[in-house]
Amino acid sequence: MRCPFCGNIDTQVKDSRPAEDHVAIRRRRFCPACGGRFTTYERVQLRDLVVIKTNGKREDFDRDKLERSIRISMQKRPIDPERIDQMISGIVRRLESMGDTDIPSSKIGEIVMEALARIDTVAYVRFASVYKNFQAADDFEEFVHELRPPQPSTDE
Repeated sequence: MRCPFCGNIDTQVKDSRPAEDHVAIRRRRFCPACGGRFTTYERVQLRDLVVIKTNGKREDFDRDKLERSIRISMQKRPIDPERIDQMISGIVRRLESMGDTDIPSSKIGEIVMEALARIDTVAYVRFASVYKNFQAADDFEEFVHELRPPQPSTDE
């Protein structure tokens, strides 16, 4: 593993332990050239996934990009970071087990929204505002209105 500080390719593993509910290995590494210490994560990757964008463009699936967008939607929410990691790993496993290596971005968005809806409504609405490309406050209002159960009428 290349040192992120000096570029040395001869780094040493100092400690390894399970992470993210035993779906990854966390490794603490040391660079003998510069003395830098850093952490890496090793995960099983069942297959190489390709994302089909709405404009037809194809790009390799990037777990880090998925994680960034989810973490942005969950910013300042009272959610345990480990629970977020578990959710992300579950989403990736679900995508990998779909059977097809080409996955439409819309399908990924739907799966993420499903997972967020179960964990935190605010994060769900935040993610939806980007995913569904909300343009005005009315878009938020309509979306939130759909989330709320119908109120019983109080006819007297």
